Amino acid sequence: MGFENEASSSAHGLPSIPTDESPTGPLLCPHPSSQLHLSSQPKTFANVFIAIVGAGVLGLPYTFMRTGWLAGALMLAVIGALTYHCMMLIVHTRRRLDLDRGFSKISSFGDLGLAVSGPIGRLAVDVMIVFSQAGFCVGYLIFIASTLAHLYPFSPILGFLKPKAVSVLSMLPFQLGLNSIKSLTLLAPLSIFADVVDIGAMGVVVVEDLLIYLRERPDLAAFGGGISVVLYGLGVAVYAFEGIGMVLPLESEAADKPKFGRTLAFSMGFISIMYALFGALGYFAFGDETKDIITTNLGRGLVSEIVQLCLCINLFFTFPIMMNPVYEVMERRAFGKNYCLWARWAVVLVVCLVALFVPNFADFLSLVGSSVCCVLGFILPAAFHLKVFGEEMGWLGITSDITIVVIGIVFAISGTWSALFEIFSQDKTGLL
Repeated sequence: MGFENEASSSAHGLPSIPTDESPTGPLLCPHPSSQLHLSSQPKTFANVFIAIVGAGVLGLPYTFMRTGWLAGALMLAVIGALTYHCMMLIVHTRRRLDLDRGFSKISSFGDLGLAVSGPIGRLAVDVMIVFSQAGFCVGYLIFIASTLAHLYPFSPILGFLKPKAVSVLSMLPFQLGLNSIKSLTLLAPLSIFADVVDIGAMGVVVVEDLLIYLRERPDLAAFGGGISVVLYGLGVAVYAFEGIGMVLPLESEAADKPKFGRTLAFSMGFISIMYALFGALGYFAFGDETKDIITTNLGRGLVSEIVQLCLCINLFFTFPIMMNPVYEVMERRAFGKNYCLWARWAVVLVVCLVALFVPNFADFLSLVGSSVCCVLGFILPAAFHLKVFGEEMGWLGITSDITIVVIGIVFAISGTWSALFEIFSQDKTGLL
């Protein structure tokens, strides 16, 4: 990637370290490496896998049906490589600031934004984190509602409340209670359960896909659709690889930091291959009948039903954990870091209302990936890297960063418009 030449940098144009009295908050959190046991390369690989792979993978077969299996695999390869490159951009940006400016307390992406671009940089990261985390939680509700409606269908209540809407509204009071908890330490062990369930669900789906494909052999397309389909597929791919916020903490915890880039590259390559196989096998099994959530294509067997219910339980309890960064940003900026119950409830209500009007799980993945994940994962890392290294990089490095920013902006605008068009197209309706 050309990082070896970034050995020294002037600090020209970078803001000074804010003091404790800074209204945006100090960079006071010590490096995680000073508090945690350092991670071996296998543990770092496992942590990267856990941080990136989630329920979004279940929407990949539907995306492959839209784009074609070969086009979908190529998109995953390109986005996976670009995501890795941008992750390394922020790693090397943090290392440079640590070395040349003494920013030894940069422990998060938000801290990096503050160090590079001041309050505006921190605000940009905060806003994108709020929208991305809230977007993930909307996706969780859509997944749970769609799965329950598939497993236990019933007639609309009052003539207009569909099963999916009833599921979302039924979850609302329980989520209000869970999201009222100040500390989510007791819920943290559920992340292990979530990872086991995700991997187990993928295993069940892969076995089922192989058996069905060998029996049915549906017609398949390697490429499909026009530019709107390409934008759609890229948006889902960006969503599937989202995990930029975990890179700096993981690099801090790595025992062998010079080899962190190699471990991250191996992890991203492995995940890319796994994603491509999972998406392709799901499409191979069901062809044009592939649904937006691949588990709803499975039969009514006991194992299938247990897997789907476990996924719903997993995402139900993951919801408040994923919302926690939203509350941290909101309460830090608007309430002086004080706990605010009504604000939390208002955010949960908005997330549930959004979920009611989104008709398709994979469509929403594309929207979140095309918009906030694109900004967070590509535009901001390249912009921060360009500001720190711009005066010493050659024309190739500068061109690379600028190209990523420009392409990211173009894709964010066009991809978001395309995803919104898909969601609000006349032949689709929301959960209501």
